Formats: sequence, C-alpha cells, structure tokens
Amino acid sequence: MQETALKILKSGQNVFLTGSAGTGKTYILNEYILYLKSRKIIPTVVAPTGIAASHLNGQTIHSFFSLGIRDSIDEYFISNLLEKKYLQTRFKKLKVLIIDEISMVSPNVFTAIDMILQAFKQNDEAFGGVQVILSGDFFQLPPISQSNDSKRFAWQSPSWKALDLQTCYLEKKFRQDDNQLIFVLDEIRSGQISQKTYDILNDRHQKDLNIEFTPTKLYTHNMDVDRINNDELSRLESPSFAFNYESEGAKSNIEKLFKSALVQEELTLKKDAVVMFIKNNPEKYYINGTTGVVIDFSKDDKKLPIVKLSNGYVIKVEYEDWSIENDKGKVSAKISQIPLKLAWAITIHKSQGMTLDAAQIDLSKTFEVGQGYVALSRIKNIEGLKLMGFNEKALSVDPVILSIDPRIKQASKKAYDKIEAQDEKQLELINLSYIERLGGLIDQKAISKEREELDKEPVIEEKVANHIKTKNLIESSSTLSILAKSAGFSVSTIMKHLSTIKEEEPNFDISKYMPNLSTINKIKKVISEIENENKEEDFSEDGKIKLKPIFLKLNEEISYDDIKMVII
Repeated sequence: MQETALKILKSGQNVFLTGSAGTGKTYILNEYILYLKSRKIIPTVVAPTGIAASHLNGQTIHSFFSLGIRDSIDEYFISNLLEKKYLQTRFKKLKVLIIDEISMVSPNVFTAIDMILQAFKQNDEAFGGVQVILSGDFFQLPPISQSNDSKRFAWQSPSWKALDLQTCYLEKKFRQDDNQLIFVLDEIRSGQISQKTYDILNDRHQKDLNIEFTPTKLYTHNMDVDRINNDELSRLESPSFAFNYESEGAKSNIEKLFKSALVQEELTLKKDAVVMFIKNNPEKYYINGTTGVVIDFSKDDKKLPIVKLSNGYVIKVEYEDWSIENDKGKVSAKISQIPLKLAWAITIHKSQGMTLDAAQIDLSKTFEVGQGYVALSRIKNIEGLKLMGFNEKALSVDPVILSIDPRIKQASKKAYDKIEAQDEKQLELINLSYIERLGGLIDQKAISKEREELDKEPVIEEKVANHIKTKNLIESSSTLSILAKSAGFSVSTIMKHLSTIKEEEPNFDISKYMPNLSTINKIKKVISEIENENKEEDFSEDGKIKLKPIFLKLNEEISYDDIKMVII
C-alpha cells in the first residue's frame, strides 16, 4: 500500500493520504519530500499546529499564509496580502503544498488557503493549480469551533471537491508495537466495542507504570489540567517567580488574543517546573508544543526562566509578542508574555500529533467523541498506559466519520487499482513529465548526485546551543584566543556567538575583549563618516555597514576582529 501511495504522489495528482495512527503517513510524506528534493523541487509543508508542523519541518498554516488569528478571509484581506512583496516571492516559489493533520483544519481555513493561492498564482484552478497533498485521519479530533457551525471538517469546504483528490487509505500499523493496543484502536474505529476491549482497558486501570520518568498526564478538561499543574508546582520547594503580561490596544482585541493564544495574565514558575511552549520560534529552538524543564532563572533583574528542552537544548526564555492586525495589515493590539505554560498535565486536544512512550490518561469526563481514540493512539504500547478512568463516550467516534469511512476506503481501492493497472513505462513518462513541468532535475546522474548530498549523515547538533557554551566560558577566559581555544571554536565563530549573546542580553559585559579606547574611537569615527556618505556599495542588503570599507578607511591598520568587536 505504501509503495502504491507513493506512485500516486509521484504522478503529480492531488492526494488525500489517510489511515489510522501509526500507519506510516508521515513516512510516506518524508519519502515523497526526499524524492522531490533530489530533483531540486522544494515542497511547502504546513500544518494547523506547531507540534504537527515540526514532524515534517514545516510551518503553521496561519504563519505561512499570514492569517494571523483569522479563520476566514475576504477579498479585501487578500488585496492587502497581494501588496506584500515577500508574500509574492513566497507564493511564486510554491509548487507542491503538503498539509499535514488535515483533520484539525476548519473548512473556513481550508477555503482561505485556496483563495490566497488562486490570487497569488493568478490561476482559477483549485489552490492555484499547485499539487496539493492532504494528510491526516478524520477519526482524530476536529478543530475547536468558536461557533455552532455544523460544518467542522475540511472536506465540507467546496475547495475539497474542487481538488479532485485521489485517496490513499493506509491500514497496516507501524507505530504501535503490540497487538492489544492495535485491537483496541481498531474496535474504536469500527464503532463496535467488544468485551475484550473493556477487559484490556480495565486491566490498565490505575496500573503503575514500570518506567524511570514521570509520564505525561492527558486530561479532557482545562480545569483538571490547571488543577494538576498548580498542585505539582506547589510541591516544589524552590522560590517562585511571577511574570506579568503587558499589553497595547483596545480591550476587546486584547481579550481575543488571550482566548486564542493560551497566554496567561500572570505566569508563576519555579525551578524544576515542567513546562510547554505556546509560541513558535524555531530560531530559538522551540515551537508551540515543545516541552522542557525550568533549570534556573537568569541572574539579571528580569529573572527570566532558563529551560532545558526535551531535545537537550538549554535556552533562556525571553518575552514574546502576540498581536492582531487590522484590515490594513497594521498591529491593532499586542500582548507580551513569557511563552510558557505548566505542563505536567496537558489536554488531549493539545496532545494531538504527539507520540508518547507512556501516559497517564483520564477519560472519565470525556465530553467529545474521538477524545478517547486520540488519547490512546498517542502511546506506542499498552504497557505505557495508566488509565485513571473512562466513561461511555470515551470509546465513541463521530458518527458522520464512521458513516463515510467505508466510502473513503472504497475510493482508495479505486485509486490503487487505477494506478496499478498502468504500464510501468507509461507511469515513468507521466512522472518525468510532471517533474519537468515543475522545473526539476530529470537527468539521472544529477538526481543521483543530489540524492547523495541529501543522504549524507547530518551533523549532530550540540545539546546546548553553541553560543551558550561560549557564554559560560567568558568569565574564565581573559582573551578572545583563550575563549576560542576553551570553547573549541575559531575566533570568527566566537565573534558570532558574542553578537548573538549581545542581541539576547544587550547589557551583558564583554568589555574585556574590546580594543583600547583610542582604537574604539577611531573605528566609531569612521563608521559615522561612512553613514554620512551613505554610499550604496558600503552597505549590505540588510542595511548594515560592510567591514571592508571600514578597514580601508582605517588605512588597513586596525584588524577586522577589532572592528567586529566595536560593531557588536
């Protein structure tokens, strides 16, 4: 099935890739992404949440399509987007669009993506004529609706039908590695729950887990999540630090931001608190859904939290902004707060897209169909489940999805039969024609060379961000050369680290590495002269003064390193 699904993707058709949790949807997408990249075609990957987008190194839908916190748009909004040059460049490059976790995309957002691409591509075809791949499982939870609209799923948007999608339904499971869990999940999907499923789940009732770490706690209601997190925080004996939000703009807009962004008016943290990020900032090594532990607080007056992420990185967490733009694209309201929330426990909605080694799950207050299925499909093995309780609704799924599931499977069989009936040589020509149309590589030697580059073992990143390693050695290193030697980097790399450190902490003292006062004054004087002359060739594209003009104006008597230190 996976091989057949890949054949359909390679033919350039629009595809709906579906199947239960753990059937390899992400694997197939990664294979197709690699296939495209080896032909010099970079697909665009988006998802409704940061944690889902991270699975395929993508972006959130709202960020990529500049939706802000909107769920629907109009022609006036699109006309404002069209004026933005960076968006013109972004969408001009877009050739293949992959939307992951499609079950979490509302019909309004799905329609908005279609409208935006048609406008930027100046093409009335669905999604501006680009290949669209939708991946997800509608047995998962739908997006949280702010209204009573009966249309909650992306397939209820007119744009879905316009795509003329080929369906690929995967059924063999790869993620869950025990038959008991697979049996339970399959029965939930079928809508027919036998006594065997009840027996399996009852056997896990409040069962202690044989693990060395604290399992993630999944609950249905925010109220329970908040209670557990506050209880856990109160047990920590270390001092607490409170962080209050700041805001600008109309009160009504500020309230909208608080409702949409999970930001707290006052955030209280302690050392050893388990936390989750609620904002995307890949440059700072975190996205919405990244978890970690507070290991310390900065020594300055701000007392900012220092967090060790689950991937091993250690970062200082700065205030982030959440904002609303008006129809003209200008910020009409803004709040600033530390982008963290306590995370010993999280809601089942928030867990969607995660894979957990173990979890403590409480389904006793399940209020929405599908919550039990989502929670249980987060774990890989029944031995990783501690079930606190479940009610009747916990094992139910949406009857609408249950009714259309056979039709989805039927459509998949039709698509599989059609592609398998095609002659292999004819299929190769179709694939080649599609790649050629996208402007990709078709020469096999060039493709092989590109694939070799992509297959090279990636460099394993340091567990602690390199500039933080450098920062920790500054106090004991009297000169730049000693600092470079201690950190194991070149002096030029150390310079970049110092620049990053100063950006993060403008008051951080690096004066010991500065040249003497006379040299500093000479460099500053020349910088001022160059700024006044304002010659285009003396500035880089980002508006910064190039080093060479400064060096030449100083008669090549002062080193580049000294110039860099003054600019930092």
